[in-house]
Amino acid sequence: MRTFLGKAAALSGVFAVGPAFAQDEGYERDPAAGWDHLWHEIIVDITVIGVIFSLAAIYMVWKYRAKNENEVGKGPKLTPAAALAWALIPASIFMADDFFLSAKGWTLWNDYRRIPDEAKEIRVTAYQWYWEFDYGDEIVSEELVVPKGQPIVLRMTSEDVLHSLYIPEFRVKEDVMPGRVTYVWFNPKETGEYVHTCTEYCGTAHAEMYTTVRVLEQDEYDEWFNQIKEEANANSLPNNTQS
Repeated sequence: MRTFLGKAAALSGVFAVGPAFAQDEGYERDPAAGWDHLWHEIIVDITVIGVIFSLAAIYMVWKYRAKNENEVGKGPKLTPAAALAWALIPASIFMADDFFLSAKGWTLWNDYRRIPDEAKEIRVTAYQWYWEFDYGDEIVSEELVVPKGQPIVLRMTSEDVLHSLYIPEFRVKEDVMPGRVTYVWFNPKETGEYVHTCTEYCGTAHAEMYTTVRVLEQDEYDEWFNQIKEEANANSLPNNTQS
């Protein structure tokens, strides 16, 4: 029995820590890719640990069950040293695994905080209940449009109450508040339309405070930007004439 317990303890350590120490698949620094990678490792670890404990529990219930109605099922009597080892060794293994994943989470957090030098900046202002995106050159839109393959940093503030910008596809979420500038960055690698919403209750029309993020090829983005710039210039002409 002690041989089995020793082998089980060693095997649990190997399987519990093994997935977390798997080699990282190389990926370009990208919050979404890093987030998915770490989440995958956490799910694998939880699954493996859960399976090990479930199998061990099933085995012990079967092994030490009462053989007849006059018996009481009971396990083997452990020495104080064995009991202490069974408490501390698994706890140490799982804590080491947790610390390892926490360290990887800290690395990912640093990736979220370090903006690439080539990132394109878009200023975001939150209102009750819509978003406003300032692309520079006096180009302002209520739609977020970005070029594919270009890191994007959003510098955000609020004109009224606390909001929270959330783009699930790019794994970014950050509070947006009055009197303070916060930021997130992401790396859109695929063209398409994605959901962008507010996840902080901000009043009666909070549920309507959503829009789309459009990721375009660079030439399509340039065409869109020039078009919206022409429209902005055209709208400003009457004011210039009157002045």
